[in-house]
Amino acid sequence: MSIALVDLTKRYDHLVVLSRLTLEIEEGELFVLLGGSGSGKTTVLRIIAGLILPDEGRVELGGRDVTWLPPQQRDVGFVFQNYALFRHMTVADNVEFGLRLRKIRPPERRARRDELLELVGLSGLGDRLPHQLSGGQQQRVALARALAYRPKVLLLDEPFGALDVKIRGQLRESLKGVQHKLRVTTVLVTHDQEEAFELGDRIGVIERGWLVESGAPEELYLRPKTEFAATFVGGGNVVVGKAEHGHIRLGTTELPMPAAAPAHPEGANVRVLFRPESVLVSPDPWPEDAHVHCLGEGTVGPRVFAGSVQRLRLRVPGLSGSRALRPRPRYGEAETIIEAARPTVETDRGTFEEGSQVWVGLETYHVLNPAGLKLLVLSTHPSGEDAPAEQGVRLAHAVHCPGTLLSVLGEPQHASPARAALDALRHRWPEAHAPQLDVRVRVGHPAKEVLEEIQQAHSELVVAGRSSDGGIGSMARAILQDLKIPVMLVGEPRHAFRSLLICTAAGEPGKSDIRFAGRLAVRLGAKVTVLHVPREEDPAVRARAERHLEASRATLEALGVTVTTAIGTPPAVERILAVARAEDHDLIVIGAPAPRDPAQVRGQDLASRIVLGADRPVLIVPMTD
Repeated sequence: MSIALVDLTKRYDHLVVLSRLTLEIEEGELFVLLGGSGSGKTTVLRIIAGLILPDEGRVELGGRDVTWLPPQQRDVGFVFQNYALFRHMTVADNVEFGLRLRKIRPPERRARRDELLELVGLSGLGDRLPHQLSGGQQQRVALARALAYRPKVLLLDEPFGALDVKIRGQLRESLKGVQHKLRVTTVLVTHDQEEAFELGDRIGVIERGWLVESGAPEELYLRPKTEFAATFVGGGNVVVGKAEHGHIRLGTTELPMPAAAPAHPEGANVRVLFRPESVLVSPDPWPEDAHVHCLGEGTVGPRVFAGSVQRLRLRVPGLSGSRALRPRPRYGEAETIIEAARPTVETDRGTFEEGSQVWVGLETYHVLNPAGLKLLVLSTHPSGEDAPAEQGVRLAHAVHCPGTLLSVLGEPQHASPARAALDALRHRWPEAHAPQLDVRVRVGHPAKEVLEEIQQAHSELVVAGRSSDGGIGSMARAILQDLKIPVMLVGEPRHAFRSLLICTAAGEPGKSDIRFAGRLAVRLGAKVTVLHVPREEDPAVRARAERHLEASRATLEALGVTVTTAIGTPPAVERILAVARAEDHDLIVIGAPAPRDPAQVRGQDLASRIVLGADRPVLIVPMTD
């Protein structure tokens, strides 16, 4: 029986746990849904089973809409992680339980029970109670019970999570054999990548309720489309270079653009994936005819012995100016870190010790699909004629990023003219240069609808107007505190973003603001000033500030950003605003921790005071580092 999930959405209060998830699973397929804790994978399974109902969307089994049917009418078997066996029943009675409920005659029940116990390797154990079995045997009983009445669909919720490594391996092999023999359509959810690779005919990667990508195991590992799938499935190195004349510029290195790579316009960012096992390490440079893509010289960092392989962290200064996404560099680290995996060979001892100078090259690499900073631009005026919305569209145009232009209305009858106005705003640029913005109009409570849209669209930056008093406002605070998404608040708009002022003003300076603003500056081609205003004039405090500014400079320069740094004198707010005006910075960037007392909620925190006093846009970045 095939499975079709169409636009499944599930919410708990304002938290979206599934977001318009659409998926088709073929009849007889073993499909693995792979994701971390809280990604929504178990919610998908329970909606298919009918244990919970979706808020939107539908579930089709074998072409039949079963969205609102109870579990017993869906012809679905379910295996839980905790076995859920009846403790007072024998193994035989547990397996027969569903058949008794369906009033199957005793001879047929016994024949089916014995067939399944033999199939799962438990022949002769029918008279035992669950507590007399090992964990692996109990899980086999749960599998046999789920299959007893021949369901058309089998659902498994991390069935091997509570078992040790050896037993998990044995049960995976057993499950694969049973599933192939019975050809029952199966959906298994897990966070274990090895389990997914071993079992799945196809794998779907899920994150925050969003189906990121799906495909055959080999395809997902060797040729993923997205950064998340590339780094979640198997791990790897992802470095951002530039498209230049049919090549990829990585620092001082050029790689040929693969013929099968997605199209990238000249000068666009190119995300290059290379798995640790494809990284070559040599004490000597390779000859020209070796067909190795040389990245230059590097230094061996920490080395981890992992039995059959050794894992090396290599520092490669020749990639300076290329942004490393994975592994993420430490704050203030200018050199690119590359992870390599080598077979453990006795003759290598001493050659690749920590501190050794080596040559680093690539055997193979893969180019991911283009991606940008996902924007959500809020329009508060039904006509679309508001400065914040226009500023957001200008920003989307400048950074060449996809996003959404959103208006939230109280009455549905205004939806059509609002959509037309947003379309007109989006298309003020020539078609070839129009921002990649979708237009959406929602009806309901503004804060609720905006928070839901951010989660469903996976927005990374929200552009909005200031509150009626000129401050941050409750909606922006909810975005910053609950969703940890940066918010740009626009008062008087700017025609361009050529210069950014990043303020680390009081307390221990953060890192999220530096990293995010650096990412934005790269896309804008903007120069950056990092300003730190200490709480007090003290030599020790100043020394700490200088160390922080030096780390900030290194972090930004590693991205290719032009940086100047400065230390100002208190009071912080007045100094920041004065520097922004005197040097005519187009955007003020400030990190903001979550408020800890009511006074901050009333607008007395540093970020609120800067927003109230600034005559230009202010970008507030939640402090997550």
